[in-house]
Parts: sequence; structure tokens; C-alpha cells
Amino acid sequence: MFKSTTSNWDATYDVVVLGFGGAGATAARFAADNGAKVLVVDSAPEGHEGGNTRYAGQVISTGSSLNDLRDYYDDLAKPLNYDKDLMETYVQGLYDMPNFLKKYLGVEKPFIMADHPDSPVSKALFFMRHEYPELRGQETHDLVAVHEGVADSALWKNLRQQVLDRSDKIDVLYETPAEHIYQDPYIKSVIGVQIKRDGKLLDVKANNGVVMATGGFENNPEMVENYLGETSLNPIGSLYNKGAGVKMAEDVGAKLYNMANYESYGIFHGLTPKPAEGERSQFLPFDWPAFHQGSLMVVGDDGTRYFDENEMHRHGHIQNHGEWRIPNAQLHPYVIFDQKKYEALVNDSDAPYPEIMKQVVKADTVKDLAKIMDVDVKVLKDTIKVFNRFAKKGRDFAFNRDGKTLTAFNEDGPYYALAMVQGLLNTQGGPVHNQKTEVLDPDGNVIPHLYAVGELGSLMGRKYNGGSNLAENLIFGQIAGQEAAKIKAQVQEPQVKSNENTSQNTQGIGSDVGEEDFKTGPNQFIGTSTAGMGNEIVVRVTVDEDQNIKDIEVLKQSESDDYGLKAVKELPDEIVAKNSTDVDTISGASASSKAIKEAVNNALKQAKQVTE
Repeated sequence: MFKSTTSNWDATYDVVVLGFGGAGATAARFAADNGAKVLVVDSAPEGHEGGNTRYAGQVISTGSSLNDLRDYYDDLAKPLNYDKDLMETYVQGLYDMPNFLKKYLGVEKPFIMADHPDSPVSKALFFMRHEYPELRGQETHDLVAVHEGVADSALWKNLRQQVLDRSDKIDVLYETPAEHIYQDPYIKSVIGVQIKRDGKLLDVKANNGVVMATGGFENNPEMVENYLGETSLNPIGSLYNKGAGVKMAEDVGAKLYNMANYESYGIFHGLTPKPAEGERSQFLPFDWPAFHQGSLMVVGDDGTRYFDENEMHRHGHIQNHGEWRIPNAQLHPYVIFDQKKYEALVNDSDAPYPEIMKQVVKADTVKDLAKIMDVDVKVLKDTIKVFNRFAKKGRDFAFNRDGKTLTAFNEDGPYYALAMVQGLLNTQGGPVHNQKTEVLDPDGNVIPHLYAVGELGSLMGRKYNGGSNLAENLIFGQIAGQEAAKIKAQVQEPQVKSNENTSQNTQGIGSDVGEEDFKTGPNQFIGTSTAGMGNEIVVRVTVDEDQNIKDIEVLKQSESDDYGLKAVKELPDEIVAKNSTDVDTISGASASSKAIKEAVNNALKQAKQVTE
């Protein structure tokens, strides 16, 4: 859309950042640090912002050898073409990542997995440190985290806090999607954005630049079908990545790339247990060895197997005649196993996901099993028969699964089936950008004052190593923030000299972040925690004169609507009933349960101090 710089504007900022995820938070922080007044808008409600960074494993790619990193990421990208300068900027950033965490995120001792080989976290994610061991340079590729932990939103919470710590320079608006980008009609420079706030369209001028960090299009079925050619992918990360950045990039004539590339994640090559309609698939950060061996196999839509169930996890990719591809997503895939395998899984004391077994359906015969799976009974019988023959010979002639992992099914039944779905972790496509994160048009020309970072136009192409996108958020988020904050001559006000880097007649629109006041009465105390998957949990705990817990009210929370909300609803009553936070966590909601207990303990500690 076109608009004159002299038109009426509802607000004016130096930099506008579209999307409050890892890339957007980083860009906003560095823009503010370089003198800009910044507006950040996000379509998600508070506590659900953060994009895929909130739901990711929190580990970041790095490496101890710069040359090895060059080789490894060169091989990961092959046979696709890529911008050599862009890749070099990225690789240099990977090499320096531990220092980035120290210098900019205040992490005193980044958790580098190679330095802690005996850590349970390092052991569990060893496969991800070297996701493609066949490639050059993989030996020194590594992962780093802000602490010894995964899948707990720790990185996101740090990045979010960096923004909140700069609230004097950064305004944040939740539930405020970006609708359009404005260009000057004559010189085509990007000069502002249109956003929707409380149902009202607002025009916001951007003096120096607009940073697009809106993530991918995982939750836009039309785009998934058009660009990925699939109709049965289920999102694992944020539910608010709906392709707004792709649409806006098209509106301003940007060149798009990587539109057919996406990453998957799950127990088998991206397969995860099928959730209820409209819910995210579970993010399963640790493997379950027992779930890859024995009398167990994965069956596709036609009742046949379609891959090696024991093959190494590579974010959904499997080898296809020398190249790596995510398999075509089946409409209704299933994991099936027999009685002995069912009992082994149910009784596995090391099972990281025991709740999965609650979704298993029993069938007394193959005919009943075929009916549950909606496949041809004869085909399914033949599939089991062939699998048993492979097991007895100790060799999988179809997919070369390790013969030691094969065990014949009991043909007399009963059988068990677990419905699965191909998980969609994130898409990688979007506008092409250079090493300065400047967006390019189809002829390779810069679209002035427009920047793109994160999974929107990611550098990641054919093969993906875990932690690469989070690293990309930080490396290019910093660059985008610094570049967007620079004074732009064609949009600066006449009275401001071009070599000054100060705010230019900015007029804010307000912010959704700030101090909150929670009231208390007699014997009532406020407790808080940020240990959940959402933002801050706030509880008001009422005690009697003997410090017995009489009531717990959750005043603020933003946990997920599935398992997290269950913990929010059930755990306070259990704590009151037991008069103690020593209660069992809610299955599938360990982070939310921990946060509630921590918040209650925080309030009880205050109560104890008052009576002492």
C-alpha cells in the first residue's frame, strides 16, 4: 500500500517491529539500544506471544571451529543455492554465540554441551548436536543454552525480559496484528505500517525502518496447501503464525524463497500423537528408545509401512535415494503393536511420555484393527505377515531397519493402535534478505527501510540441524535492530541532521506492558512465578492465623489451553486440600505445575515473614 509521509498518522516511532518472538524481541532490543523509539506489535494475547521461540527446545547452534561450521552449513544447504555473504555472516555469529549470550543476555556461564558430556541434557540431545554425522564439519558442531535445561522457555523469557527492561524505549501491543506495510509512492521506501487494535485500523509511521519478524505460515491451511502441497500437517509451535509476513512481503513486491521448506518434529520422522481438533501437537524433546523397536511399526493410509521406524531423528527428514526429504504426510497414520509390546511400554519406568499410552486403542483382531485405522484388512494382514517374516530373518528388506530391533507380532492378537499426525514445527519461507537483513525485490534491489528476520525468509533450506533457527533469530535480530535504527535521510524530519541518531518527533501509541497492582486483604499474600510456559503466574494465597492454606486464587496466568490450563484449574484445590505444595504435578504440564507451586510457596514465605 502507498501513503505519503505527510499524511495523517495515528502514531510515529523510529522503528516498528512486527512480531514479538525471538527475532522480533532481539531486533527491538538492539534498535532501542541504538537510540530508537520502538513499537512492537504481535497478534497473540499476552502470555502466548513469543512465536515458535517460546515453544522451541531452547538450545542454540554453535561450534568450536569456524572452518568446520562453514563446511557443515555448506553441506546442510546443498544442493540449494544461497547467498554466500549471508551465510558467512550467519556462521560467524554461530561461532561467537556463547559470547553473545554472555554479553547481551547476561548469561554468566552458557551451557555448552560439549563441556558437559555427562549431563542428562547433553546425552539426550547428542543426536541433535550432530544431526547429520555424514556431513563435513559435524564433529565440532555443538549446542548452547542459557542454562542446563530444555523445553522450558528459558531463552524466550530472557529475550522478553530484555524488552521489558527497556520499556521506556519500547512499547509492546498484544492482540494487535499488522495488516499492511506502507510505501512512499515515489521512492518506494517503506515508511510505516497499518495495524489493527481493538477492531480499529491505525496507521503508524516508522521514521527509520520496519522489521518483519512475523514467523511462518504453519497455521494458514491455504498457504500450507499451496506452498507445501500438504493438507494434514498439524502445528507444534505457536498457533499465531498465519503467514501475515508472507502476504505483506508480496504486497511490497519482495522476492520470496524457501517457500516449500519446512521442519517437522516427533517420535517418528515428525509424527506426533494426534491431538484434539484445533490443538497443537505435543513438542516431544526427548526420545523414547523402546518406542522404536520390538513388535511395533508405523502404518500409512493404505495399510503399509513407509519408513524405518528406528532411523535417527532429523527433524522429520529421511533419506530418499541419497537426498533428505520429509515424507509425504499421511492423512491417518498409526503406530501399531501387539500385547507384549503394549505391556512393555506401559511398564517402562523410563518412559518420558507415559501420557501417550492413554490415547492407545485396543483391537482384538486384525479385522477390528483395520476398521479402527480405516485401511483394507487384507493389506494390513499382509503388512504384519511381511514384517514378521523380516523379524524372523533378522533383516528388514523393505526399509533396512536394524534387524536387532525387529520382533514378530503375535498374530493371534490383541493389537493396539495409536493415531498419529505429521507435526509441522515451522516453515522457512519468506522474503529474500541480504546480510544486513534488508529485503530484496525480484531483481535483487533493496526495498528501502524494510528488514526481515527469523523464520520469515530463513536461510535454512534443504537439511536442518536443531538450534539453527534460534541462532538465526539472535544473529540477524541484532543486525536488523541496528540497521533499522539508523537515521534514514529520505524520511527524516527537516530539522534533524542526518548524522544524528536520536528520536525524530515520535508520538507513541501506548503499551500493554507495565507494573500491575494486585490487592490483598487480611492474611492474604501475593506470590509470583515465571517457571511456566506462559508469562508470569500470579496467585493470591489466604492463610489463617496458624499459617494453614485456606484459599488460592489465580489472578493472572497465560498457560496453554490444554495441559497447562488443567494444572491451573486443578492444582490450587489440591494444594489447599493437602495444606501443602507437596502434591503431584499434572501429567503433561510439569512446567505449569512447577510455576503454580513456586508462586504459592513465594506467597507462603511472605506470610511466614509477617508472623515471625
